[in-house]
Amino acid sequence: MAAPIDTLRHIETPEGIELSLRVAGPVARILAWNVDSLIRYGALWVMLMALAVLGKGGLGLWLIILFLAEWLYPAVFEVYTGGATPGKKVLGLKVIHANGTPIDWPGALIRNLLRAVDFLPFLYGFGLAAMLCNRDFQRLGDLAAGTLVIYRDPPTAAPQLPPGPALPPPFPLSSAEQQLLIDFAERSATLNPERQAELANLLAGQTGLYGVVGVERLCAYARWLAGEET
Repeated sequence: MAAPIDTLRHIETPEGIELSLRVAGPVARILAWNVDSLIRYGALWVMLMALAVLGKGGLGLWLIILFLAEWLYPAVFEVYTGGATPGKKVLGLKVIHANGTPIDWPGALIRNLLRAVDFLPFLYGFGLAAMLCNRDFQRLGDLAAGTLVIYRDPPTAAPQLPPGPALPPPFPLSSAEQQLLIDFAERSATLNPERQAELANLLAGQTGLYGVVGVERLCAYARWLAGEET
């Protein structure tokens, strides 16, 4: 049977945490490169116009800036802004090590310095060929640095406690029990009323309350434990 066409990869970090990552293909990466090129060369053009008034000295300074922008622009952004250049941010991409850890300076420098090889013979010919021959779409720089370009997970909204009064629990709770109570209150909106009441009834021995009233009381305790004022 043929392997499924899927860019989802499952890896285990050095800490033993299993991650599911969506590897980015050539199209998204080319679009991100185009965005970065517009930003980089647009800024360089503005600088050239500004420094031209300084004559040869200004041109020399601009050449230094051109060299630094050409070689360090991607690496600086990848190391200091969560693995993404502005172009990658626009496309929802980021660079990580193949073991799931954030990219560091050695990895960023290796993959970006080898862009010169990937670019050969013209317009990333070798790089594109390497990506199409690799199930993780790694160009030569990625293979040398041990890096992947993946899609960033969209941000998830933090769970919210249901609104209402806050009351201190009349009985002592361990840290784990406090967290369980807060988790119950945060998840209560995703549970049907019968299930909420069923769970609240498990603590009826402590609260003396059953059903909807018991649920509301547990949520009040959770709000107080989360720091809300009575």
